[in-house]
Amino acid sequence: MKLFYADHFVLPLPPGHRFPMEKYSRLRARLAASGHFGESDFIVPTAASDTEILRAHDAGYLSRAASGRLEPAEQRRIGFPWTPQMIERSRRSAGATLAACRRALTEGCSANLAGGTHHAHRDFGSGFCVFNDAAIAALAMQAEGLARKVAVVDCDVHQGDGTATILAGRRDLFTLSLHGAKNFPFRKAVSDLDVELPDGTGDSAYLAALNDALSDLFSRFEPDLVIYLAGADPFEGDRLGRLALTFDGLAARDQLVLGRCFGRGIPVAVAMAGGYAADIDDTVSVHFTTVVTAARLSRDFVPSLIAQRGACARPG
Repeated sequence: MKLFYADHFVLPLPPGHRFPMEKYSRLRARLAASGHFGESDFIVPTAASDTEILRAHDAGYLSRAASGRLEPAEQRRIGFPWTPQMIERSRRSAGATLAACRRALTEGCSANLAGGTHHAHRDFGSGFCVFNDAAIAALAMQAEGLARKVAVVDCDVHQGDGTATILAGRRDLFTLSLHGAKNFPFRKAVSDLDVELPDGTGDSAYLAALNDALSDLFSRFEPDLVIYLAGADPFEGDRLGRLALTFDGLAARDQLVLGRCFGRGIPVAVAMAGGYAADIDDTVSVHFTTVVTAARLSRDFVPSLIAQRGACARPG
């Protein structure tokens, strides 16, 4: 399984900033040392182009962001100070999800070792998200003729509000968000399917809600591709999460989402999304398990998946 990374495009942050930028390089190092992947499985993506970004984002916003003309209030809403590196990093992260989607459609599964920037809206960034990689990728797969119908399955603890608003009103796109009811964003958007969970939700209740949500999704929509946002922040030790999933519960979540998609012959592109554990290694462990689970399950399912899909398994 191919893994796309951009952790060497570092976004400089002031001392004490709460965004755990280091988790991405730690995740890649741990995956590289695991024995599950070869050197050629790790690929640096090209940056998302203006054309690709503008399918999801307003031209004025892209221009201000790219040229360093974001207002101080816009930068505060994003949560990062503007730098050229912030824009390059954000383009590369979106490019990694684009590449993972293209690869998933030919090989069954692929992953972006970052991404999941689901709070970026059409004309503004928010919540540590500059460009919305899932929305950019979903619209690109359609524009490139690689997928007709795309679903975003968002299991970050925070609602995918930006994805919901950008992709709203499209019958060929579906947004599912399973998130904490009382967590950020405090003014929720409307996804095609929102599942709001109370503070303290643990493994059993979470997995039951997710299973029902997936059944609802697949009864209403038949995607050619799923983009799975596998947030580490439902973890019980997450500083911003407020749910109570264990390591085992999060592993079962990944198994459930990926297994149900592969069982229906649906390729999956995985993005890491959020994670803010008090111990950064806990966040890395959750993301590590997601990627290894995807690799393991795809080895079992992908040969039959590609045979089923035939014409959908075309070069991308």
